Amino acid sequence: MSDKSETEELKARLKSTWMAGDFGRVAKMAEGAEGFIARRNIQPGTRVLDVACGTGNLAIPAARKGAIVTGVDIATNLVEQARARARSEGFDVRFDEGDAEALPYEDCSFDLVVSMWGAMFAPRPEIVTNELIRVCRSGGQIAMANWTPRGFIGQMFKLIAKHVPPPSGMISPIWWGDEDVVRERFRSGVVHLQMIPVIARLQYPFPPAGTVEFYGQYYGPTQRAFAGLKSAAQNAFRHDLETFFSEHNCGSGNVTAFDAEYLEVVAIRT
Repeated sequence: MSDKSETEELKARLKSTWMAGDFGRVAKMAEGAEGFIARRNIQPGTRVLDVACGTGNLAIPAARKGAIVTGVDIATNLVEQARARARSEGFDVRFDEGDAEALPYEDCSFDLVVSMWGAMFAPRPEIVTNELIRVCRSGGQIAMANWTPRGFIGQMFKLIAKHVPPPSGMISPIWWGDEDVVRERFRSGVVHLQMIPVIARLQYPFPPAGTVEFYGQYYGPTQRAFAGLKSAAQNAFRHDLETFFSEHNCGSGNVTAFDAEYLEVVAIRT
């Protein structure tokens, strides 16, 4: 199989993963999008691109600030949810289906390019970096929120990989949360780079066992992991996830909560 065919197959697999379940329900359980947008100091008329926008967790708050917002995501169902959400809230936001490695926009089209726990999952990070830089105007800002290897989500991905190995040729998305790696990826094309660890609270209205079931039903990577295992292996995976969730739970009663670290990356385009 050619490199092109392998890449296309990998992207199709990733697309189906993020279309599995209902990521919109998962995204509602995470705090942080409003604060992330507030730190961008958006002014009315600012041209904003939300890359791997999901259901619009960054795009909608940016629109509330008066920005001219475009969102793009590889998952058809998430784009449809984002459009419906924007309509229901009365915002004129453009949402496109597209690839973070081949953004369908002209050079220097945006004042601000953002991505929260999204672009980090594209399979070829060097290409993603170039695209984020390309579509941002000179002097504009690129801001990312990327899960860290040592944080809760990074450790959860490590646990998942023990049961279901990641696709061949896939560079771990968690390296986007490593400062040295990010510094290397933005080694050219930017004049300033700042990285700050931030904690996001993820909270679920059920105990750890119920949270495992929630992830298994609605979170694409976990759902696909369960689907790829036979019954006994599913039980072992479920047990390990429940143990992991219980150990990291900082909620009380029937509420499960996690403090998940991400790296906030802010770059200024050359």
